[in-house]
Amino acid sequence: MGHQKEAPQRADAQRNRERILEVALAELTRSADTPLSVIAKKACVGQGTFYRNFPNREALVLEIYRYEMRQVADSAAHLLRTREPDRALREWMDRLARFAMAKAGLADAIRQVTSGPGSPDKPGHSPVTDAADMLLRACEEAGLIRPGVTGEDFFLAIGGLWQIDPSGDWQPRATRLLDLIMDGLRAGAPGP
Repeated sequence: MGHQKEAPQRADAQRNRERILEVALAELTRSADTPLSVIAKKACVGQGTFYRNFPNREALVLEIYRYEMRQVADSAAHLLRTREPDRALREWMDRLARFAMAKAGLADAIRQVTSGPGSPDKPGHSPVTDAADMLLRACEEAGLIRPGVTGEDFFLAIGGLWQIDPSGDWQPRATRLLDLIMDGLRAGAPGP
């Protein structure tokens, strides 16, 4: 028997799924123990619609994480098409900081669903790493950052983001940190 391709979701089904993800992100960031029924109700979907999209808490939490990572990763290409490479990188860094703060709020929920025997693995972060590499290469080719900076170097340098308290006034601290990193990337750049 042939393997059938999954049919694309109808527009209303896609909107329901995205609304569930948005509500779940907000609710699970506040409390990892938020009941799924509360998320369904706040997303204005019935239980059947909710469980058709996310059969259990693990599926929901891991999809939020993947969805948020895809949003950050996909924004890199758009920024490169619409801005100079160094501006695209710096704006992308701000998006990454917002993702980091949301992920910090979800950390308890992610830990709950990925710990213990038989639990699913935490999704990899390669889409975000690939996006960073793409932005860094564009900046390097334009002569706007020092040569040879890798995605690994970049993520080690911004590791301080994950030390900032997401429940406090994190934006000014993140902005200062990312400006310092951008200045460091520009030091030693050959120029256009």
